[in-house]
Amino acid sequence: MITSPSSLRRSERSRRATLDAALELCTEKGYGRVTIEAIAARAGVSKKTIYRWWPSKVAVMLEAFAQVLVGATPFAETGDIEADLRAHINGLVRLLSTPPYGPAYSGILSEMHHDDELARAVREQLVDPRFEAAVGRLRRAQEQGQIPSGADLPLAVELLYGPVYYRHVLRKPAQDEATVATLVSHVLRSLTGGGDPAGAPGGTPAPGGAPAPGGTPAPEGVPGVERLS
Repeated sequence: MITSPSSLRRSERSRRATLDAALELCTEKGYGRVTIEAIAARAGVSKKTIYRWWPSKVAVMLEAFAQVLVGATPFAETGDIEADLRAHINGLVRLLSTPPYGPAYSGILSEMHHDDELARAVREQLVDPRFEAAVGRLRRAQEQGQIPSGADLPLAVELLYGPVYYRHVLRKPAQDEATVATLVSHVLRSLTGGGDPAGAPGGTPAPGGAPAPGGTPAPEGVPGVERLS
């Protein structure tokens, strides 16, 4: 049977309503108390319709959040890795600060500790793909000479995302753009041992930084910790 354009439009409206309802309910009740029945009632669709598209509540929730996450946090390719990372992290901070997305994701993260299926699905469908995309963006910057060839790219991604999720999970105030800029700058400098982002010898040291052995300036302590915690 050929599906008519009007049927496709109705299906898309129902799908969108289901995803929106799932996020709203997760915000209001917490992930653990949301049911397929409640999602269907809020969205104005049948349970049969939901199960035709998704095998479980986990699948509904992850598609709802992942779809928004990918759109809100693109990996730009302007040729300036520092500017591109600032834009990316700022997009993530804004998303996590905006209902229903931030509260819904908090509920999902909390429930992961009690639901192995959910934890596995979050890693496989959401965390790992975004992590690999971030490493890929850094690798392209590395190939362009903006990051040293020996830099630990996976560790750099953890350093970038860690403070964002730390604040989100503990419900601390979100980073502003100046703090994100500081975070990105410190992470890129850490990849060069305190030198400039391109890894050129004799990079600009942090204010008051003491020379490290061999003449390479080293950052003073761990600058910016107070601002990032």
